Amino acid sequence: MTVAHAHAHDHGHVVRREGDARRLAIVLALSAAYMVAEFVGGLFANSLALLADAGHMLSDVAALALSLFALWIARRPPSSRRSYGYYRAEILAALANGAALVAIAVFIFIEAMGRIRQPQEVIGTTTAAVAFGGLVVNVIGLAVLGRGESGNLNMKGARLHVATDALGSVAALVSGLAVWTLGWQWADAAASFLIGGLVVFSSWSLLKETVSVLMESAPAHIDLDAVRDCIAEVPGVKAVHDLHCWSITTGLVALSCHVCVAAESGHADALAAVRARLHERFGIDHTTIQIEPEGFAETALHE
Repeated sequence: MTVAHAHAHDHGHVVRREGDARRLAIVLALSAAYMVAEFVGGLFANSLALLADAGHMLSDVAALALSLFALWIARRPPSSRRSYGYYRAEILAALANGAALVAIAVFIFIEAMGRIRQPQEVIGTTTAAVAFGGLVVNVIGLAVLGRGESGNLNMKGARLHVATDALGSVAALVSGLAVWTLGWQWADAAASFLIGGLVVFSSWSLLKETVSVLMESAPAHIDLDAVRDCIAEVPGVKAVHDLHCWSITTGLVALSCHVCVAAESGHADALAAVRARLHERFGIDHTTIQIEPEGFAETALHE
C-alpha cells in the first residue's frame, strides 16, 4: 500500500468517526431527556411496559455514551505497546452493548411474569401518550444515526439499541390503547414480553459479529479459499501457506501469508502483483506477505 493511499485510507476512517461521534452525541442528548419522562410516566401510570421501555432507554443512554467514548479513544494513535492503536475499543463497546441488551431482556421477562401472576391497575391514557412521545424521539434518533454510511459495529450496536427501543415504544403504545379502550390490563405485561423478545432478537446478530471479530475469524464477506486461489493465480507463484485474514475493527481487514515463488521470478514483482490483486478483488490493503523462494524450507526457531 502506498503512503498516499494509506494516508487517504486512515483519513477516511477519521472523517467517518467524527461524523459518527456528532450523530451519537445528538441521539444521546435526546435519549437522556426522554428517558426521565418515560420513567416518571411509567411510575404515574403504573405501567411495566413504560418502565421496561424507560429501562431500555437507560441502557441506550449508557450504550450511546460508551459508543461515543469508544469512538473517541479509537482516534488515539498507535503506540509501541498497542501497534494497531485503539480500534478494538469499538468492538468491545459493541460487545458490551449486546450483553446489556440481553440483561435488560431477562429483567423484563422476570417482571412481566410477576405482572401476569398478580395483575395491576394501569392508566392506559398516560401509557399511550408517553409511549407515543418515546416513539417520536426514537424515530428522530434513528434518522440521525442513519444519515451516515458507516458499517461500524459500534454504530450498529447504537442503532440496534434505538431501533429496539422504538419497537418497544410501539408495543407500549398499543398496550396503553388496549388498556384505555378495552380495559385489557394484561396487555401491559404482554407488551413487556414482546419488548423483551425484540431485545433478544436484535442483540443476537450483534453479539455474533463482535465475537467473530474478537476471535479473529475471517470476515464474513471474504472467502479465504477464493483469496488463496487469487494469490495462486499470480504468475510465478508456486504455493500459498500460513494464510490468515481477520478484522482489526469494522471495515479494517488485515491479511498475512507466505507466498512461494519460482526461482526465476522477481520477488518484488510478485509481491507487487499479489498486493494489487488483493486490493482490487477484496479491498484488502493491510497486508503482511512473506515471499519465499521455491524450495525454501523454514527452520524452526523453537524446539
